[in-house]
Amino acid sequence: MDLHTLTYNEGAKKTYTRRCRGLGSGLGKNGGSGNKGQKSRSGGGTRPGFEGGQNPIYRRVSKRGFTNTEKTVYATVSLEKLEKVFEDGASVCPVCLKEKGLIKNKFDGVKILAGGKLTKKLSVKAHAFSAAAKEAIEACGGTCEVI
Repeated sequence: MDLHTLTYNEGAKKTYTRRCRGLGSGLGKNGGSGNKGQKSRSGGGTRPGFEGGQNPIYRRVSKRGFTNTEKTVYATVSLEKLEKVFEDGASVCPVCLKEKGLIKNKFDGVKILAGGKLTKKLSVKAHAFSAAAKEAIEACGGTCEVI
């Protein structure tokens, strides 16, 4: 054991510094606060987010979420609606769906979803199909074509 290897026992040494207790303490006079000014005062300083009078970022940024302008929006049509509107052996396309009133607004494409049962043989052309809808159409002897 050498003198340079000696250490304090755990918890024996203070973990804080006593401020403003004389110049010899290392943090005397102003206690590390500097000279004068708002931040040197008791309770001084600015609130969180303050940017010196400039409009803070939390007020400059919009609060209502994000709109992805590149998103593909599909008009969805269920098998149940196809069953009601089209006859057996008919060909279904986005133009036909618009004429029959199944699609009303302007969309990027048409997606066929598996809602309800399909018993008719249909030839369907659409931009996308759910896996269950594709399976149901082909089970009835129809065809699915992605445009």
